[in-house]
Amino acid sequence: MFRIDTVVVGAGVIGLAIARALSLRGREVLVLERDDGVGQETSSRNSEVIHAGLYYPPGSLKARLCVGGRHALYRYCAERGVPHRRCGKLVVATSADEEAALQQLYERAVANGVEDVELIGGGRLEELEPELRATAALLSGTTGIIDGHALMLSLQGDAENAGATVQCRAPLLGGSLGSPAIRLRVGGDEATEIETKLLINAGGLWAWDVSRSLEGLDLKSIPPRHLAKGSYFAMSGRTPFGHLIYPVPVAGGLGVHLTFDLGGQARFGPDVEWVETLDYAVDPTRLAAFYDAIRRYWPGLPDGVLAPAYSGIRPCVAGPGEPQGDFVIQGPEETGHASYVALYGIGSPGLTASLAIGEYVAALAD
Repeated sequence: MFRIDTVVVGAGVIGLAIARALSLRGREVLVLERDDGVGQETSSRNSEVIHAGLYYPPGSLKARLCVGGRHALYRYCAERGVPHRRCGKLVVATSADEEAALQQLYERAVANGVEDVELIGGGRLEELEPELRATAALLSGTTGIIDGHALMLSLQGDAENAGATVQCRAPLLGGSLGSPAIRLRVGGDEATEIETKLLINAGGLWAWDVSRSLEGLDLKSIPPRHLAKGSYFAMSGRTPFGHLIYPVPVAGGLGVHLTFDLGGQARFGPDVEWVETLDYAVDPTRLAAFYDAIRRYWPGLPDGVLAPAYSGIRPCVAGPGEPQGDFVIQGPEETGHASYVALYGIGSPGLTASLAIGEYVAALAD
């Protein structure tokens, strides 16, 4: 029986941020990761955008942790040399109905405490991005892009320097929520039994499976799981835009938007496809819908420049036709166990909020 103070399940950006926060507080931490390396799923299959906090209901965990996390993330990137760029974003309206949605988005951003955000008309928009076709836009000056993999390696390094251990190819097979200790069965190259005082489930897409594998947990505490697949198409050549370009939000996502990586490579996506299983193949037949969606705000998009790139799957607690779901972070009161913390539905803006989530969970564990 191997004994350790704290076990974190999942070495995505959230699990690593939690491990860092706990290790810096002096806790002995072991991170268990089922894959061959850190951040192989949701954390590496997204737009790598640092979000301002425009979209989320005021007072929600998403709003609070995104805004606070953004401030912390920009500071962290500057201190650690994590590649990033504050490029700004335009959310564009192409009709009167969409202009009303922009106004609502602006009011929500202000309520969330988002700074450097303004509504602009067609004239100013044409000065900023003359290739766009839009009647108005919401300009967010604090939105940026980041090298997500470099961020995860930095978080991992911080945690390990503070004494944590990150163990890959170590899936959690199950366990029991006893008192005062939790017992776990861990697979991998060498099957192991672990006894821990604190268990934190940051399993991302697998968080629901982790919780269901634990004897003694009331299954009613586990929220529903819905999977929103988003595909991305890369563009050959360079775009004429200096800002990230987003349409107004759609049900289940933020619409097919233009982002680029730190090298200037443009990509469009994600769209929203509700799925039942994990399948990361990009369906090339979705290409026509991408051209149609993009040309609503960029009619000059040339033919034949888009190609399938990659896809990601977001773990959601709300499904099709339901209001936007919040992050679900259950402390001991919600899980019913003093030694168990569980996180569900940590999709976007999880990357932006990661440092704030780490501190939030560490406070629950104190």
